[in-house]
Amino acid sequence: MGKIKLHNIRVFTNHGCLEEEGKIGSEYSVDLTVKANLSPSAESDELKDTVDYVHLNQVVKEEMAIRSKLLEHVAERILKRIFKEDGIVSFAEVEVSKINPPLGGDVEKVTIILSKER
Repeated sequence: MGKIKLHNIRVFTNHGCLEEEGKIGSEYSVDLTVKANLSPSAESDELKDTVDYVHLNQVVKEEMAIRSKLLEHVAERILKRIFKEDGIVSFAEVEVSKINPPLGGDVEKVTIILSKER
């Protein structure tokens, strides 16, 4: 078993419950970890035998571009797509962070963490 991690995927999009958030948008950061059997690709040196992290990054960017009120909803969509589109992933964890959230205080970010196992 092995892990592939994508750290700090940065996107600007418009999630949030407030109408202003939908209009103005804000910065987000996404961290993604997947577990899979990486032994075949370690031996073969072939992309077809592993989890393509270019594809994982694309999934995150595409799902983050779809407006949601809740970060939990976005994180769930990301996980569902990963399991649907990559059969060798056995576990995935996604952390979606809103940078400078409108909380009425000085908060660097708020993060939602969800995980799924096959």
